[in-house]
Amino acid sequence: MPTVAQSSTETDWVSRFADEVIAESERRAPGKPVVVASGISPSGPVHLGNLREVMTPHLVADEVRRRGHEVRHLISWDDYDRFRKVPAGIAGVDESWAEHIGRPLTSVPAPKGSPHPNWSEHFKSALIESLAELGVEYDSISQTEQYTAGVYREQVLHAMKHRADIDAILAQYRTKKGPAKKSQKPLDEAEVEAAEGSGAAAEDDGTSSAGYFPYKPYCGNCEKDLTTVTAYDDETTELSYVCTACDFSETVRLSGFNRGKLVWKVDWPMRWAYEGVIFEPSGVDHSSPGSSFQVGGEIVGSIFGGQQPIGPMYAFVGISGMAKMSSSRGGVPTPADALKIMEAPLLRWLYARRRPNQSFKIAFDQEIQRLYDEWDKLAAKIADGSALPADVAAHTRAVGTAAGTLPTTPRPLPYRTLASVVDITGGHGEQTVRILSELDPANPLTSLDEVRPRLDRAENWITSQVPADARTIVRSEPDDELLKSLDDDGRESLRLLLDGLDSHWSLDGLTTLVYGVPKVLAGLEPDAKPTPELKAAQRSFFALLYRLLVTRETGPRLPTLLLAVGADRVRTLLGA
Repeated sequence: MPTVAQSSTETDWVSRFADEVIAESERRAPGKPVVVASGISPSGPVHLGNLREVMTPHLVADEVRRRGHEVRHLISWDDYDRFRKVPAGIAGVDESWAEHIGRPLTSVPAPKGSPHPNWSEHFKSALIESLAELGVEYDSISQTEQYTAGVYREQVLHAMKHRADIDAILAQYRTKKGPAKKSQKPLDEAEVEAAEGSGAAAEDDGTSSAGYFPYKPYCGNCEKDLTTVTAYDDETTELSYVCTACDFSETVRLSGFNRGKLVWKVDWPMRWAYEGVIFEPSGVDHSSPGSSFQVGGEIVGSIFGGQQPIGPMYAFVGISGMAKMSSSRGGVPTPADALKIMEAPLLRWLYARRRPNQSFKIAFDQEIQRLYDEWDKLAAKIADGSALPADVAAHTRAVGTAAGTLPTTPRPLPYRTLASVVDITGGHGEQTVRILSELDPANPLTSLDEVRPRLDRAENWITSQVPADARTIVRSEPDDELLKSLDDDGRESLRLLLDGLDSHWSLDGLTTLVYGVPKVLAGLEPDAKPTPELKAAQRSFFALLYRLLVTRETGPRLPTLLLAVGADRVRTLLGA
């Protein structure tokens, strides 16, 4: 896969960050792989907002790879985080899961019927499959495995030894309020829930009545983190704690104890230093005064001798017609949901074309048809050389990676056309081939494989996202009452349409025909420029055709609908 053209650097955010990351990596760790990172907490369905945490560093890492550098994209699964709350709307989960609140995500049972061993693996698996489809290359790190294997033991002991220094840093922010920003709107309920679920906003920073301790053990009896450290000896590393959930207490030697973790605001900067992370984005919930990213910037240097990554703040991702996403709510679309109704390059493009600090929406409603139209127009502009450099760069990043191109549809017919056809045919293969082959008689479709996977995505959208009462049902019999009630102009308009069917039987031909009938009826040429009066006449004519064909005044684009119904049936329903 070629390097994205450097001429796009001025307007292409990925190239700008790649420049910074390469320069910073060469300054900090010359000769070593460039390290970028993402952190995902599999506390529930990993939604399309969480995906930005992965796609932002992925796109930068991929550009760095294209330039010939070795890159490691780390995805840290924060599966040793506590189970905070029972997400709503999860199949196979009931109120009994509340008893697991406070335990590591890897110690919480998976939803009933899941093939996975625990809660974390259940929700990780869906994202892992989606990342493979999206072409995301990464190194996976389980924080459960890291902590329980003692990988961070030296860092844990170091943090406990310097707990007073960490406490002093945190104390600067515990009562500090950031300056009000007139341009910044307060977080709404969904954003607050998203922040709480991210390990940032509501995380216990280690303060207790017994003093400050940046380490939180999981209880040896009930396995919950509702524990309070009561004493710690730096020389022997003996740590005493009591569990407020079950009253269990014990004393352990932290130098050999692996059932606990650093609190989040210490854990994150510890990992930056341990992994040598150069680039890691953070959500808006991490970027406010006193947040984990800001505090971590001080802790990583003064405590762990590392440096804070280059860290752009990324904005929320929304869904057309839905509130902002939070994984604590049921029914929030995931990458797997999106990939059922759109091809991977289109989903990649939505993340690539917007700077991280720009919010955007992913369409699950009718807007997906407009998005696909925009995507196809961009491809046409690239083909004829008229696309802007930044748009070319975003398209290049969408259709492939440094490792190669992603699967594409050989013959990308318009998504809205495919959706209309499968809506009318109910996905019947032979009928679908017949209709699609008539779209362009000079170059007929010979197999549905030519329009896959786009056809399958359009069919999934129709069956899963379009309400039953909005589906298209072609009349079985003519509407005789309506036909008899037509005036002379109405009957003449139908005659003109029927007379032109055979000579215009293609998508382009029928488009010319249906728009031209009102013009001819008005004594004009079929290619006459429309006036406001003509547009009104066209709308009335279209509404009449829809009523006669599908009993409504709206429906799929008429040229597509006519092809789908077939010439003989059209003649019958229009009273020929």
